[in-house]
Amino acid sequence: MRFHDFIRDSAGWHLVGDDTLFANPYLEVHKVTVTSPTRATPFDWTVTHRKGAVVVAPLTEEGKFLLVRQERVPIRATIWEFPAGQIDANEEPDAIRATGLRELHEEAGHTLAPGGEMISLGHFFPSAGFTDEHSHLLLARPVIAAEGGARPDESEAITECRAFSPAELRGMIASGEVRDANTLAAFARMVAMGVVNI
Repeated sequence: MRFHDFIRDSAGWHLVGDDTLFANPYLEVHKVTVTSPTRATPFDWTVTHRKGAVVVAPLTEEGKFLLVRQERVPIRATIWEFPAGQIDANEEPDAIRATGLRELHEEAGHTLAPGGEMISLGHFFPSAGFTDEHSHLLLARPVIAAEGGARPDESEAITECRAFSPAELRGMIASGEVRDANTLAAFARMVAMGVVNI
């Protein structure tokens, strides 16, 4: 199974072997044998393949960011984060935008206001040492409450959605209250691009 075609070999890389160790509908674990630009002798690596994801930073008309508080089983904690979700193949042709709008509605109970915009903030790799998962970052502005409210997926446990000013969010990041890599990356990208001035 291929989750995406986003990752392509760079110059000097060669895939020598690829064995599937584990697979389910959400991820695959492979043992790959490769050569790289600095290592001509083939070597093994364990790689986890996952679908690409979209992280949406919702900004209200009042200039506040919406964050959801979500239970995360692997770390056994409930944490603040921007809405995010994996890209499904049936969301073509603009799968990134469609995923962002879906997650904005499902997790935060909001939608893009008439005349609003979805701004691409690029992408990043949450943990490139073991997975090819990549997250596309979007800024949605302005957002308004959606009819019917939030509709979390049955596997999700979102306990609340709250609006924070950019200064409040910065303080939460500085104190370690916000620990989600997607949220940290989106905020850093917005600051670096001058989209958020604090």
